[in-house]
Amino acid sequence: MPKIAVHNSKGEQVGEMELNPAIFAAPVNEAAVHEVVVAYLANQRRGTASTKTRGMVRGGGRKPWRQKGTGRARHGSIRSPIWTGGGTVFGPHPRDYSVRLPKKLKRVALRSALTTKYNNNEIIVLDQLSMETPRTKDVVQLLKNLKVEGKAVLITADPSPAVYKSARNIPGVSTGIADNINTYQVLNSGSLILTRDAVARIEEVFA
Repeated sequence: MPKIAVHNSKGEQVGEMELNPAIFAAPVNEAAVHEVVVAYLANQRRGTASTKTRGMVRGGGRKPWRQKGTGRARHGSIRSPIWTGGGTVFGPHPRDYSVRLPKKLKRVALRSALTTKYNNNEIIVLDQLSMETPRTKDVVQLLKNLKVEGKAVLITADPSPAVYKSARNIPGVSTGIADNINTYQVLNSGSLILTRDAVARIEEVFA
């Protein structure tokens, strides 16, 4: 049974808790992780890039000069793709890049990511993280007490507007809730900071 230390907001160890081996000591499936991360990044694409074909460009309805006798190459429109200001051939058009994956595959990938984080000692558990009013200074001090540098993700059991507003101005620091945690979010964080309640919620939802 994997175990992990529990810290308070001052960075002091106040206890220890056991983790569910089905989540934090699961077999690491790198292929599943790769597939889920690629799909996640694809789903973030807006797919709104667009270009105009020769039929969409304004103008060009009149033949620029007669077919024969000018000594120049024959042309039918100044909006031909070979003209400056003409249409684009095979350019991008709005499309949907989203990829749908099986729910079981996404859960296998998430367990693999959490297990990797645990094996690399990159998970920090807090006894609690409660903020009544947003204060960025408090989150900065918390990270300093926990000796966290670089990227970090704060995961709480329930949505906390105060925590979100306090962390959003800190470069490299993001927040999330246990129910919506995903593989990319876990792997893209240098340190994964979870509250004790968040750990319980993750084990309840994803075990």
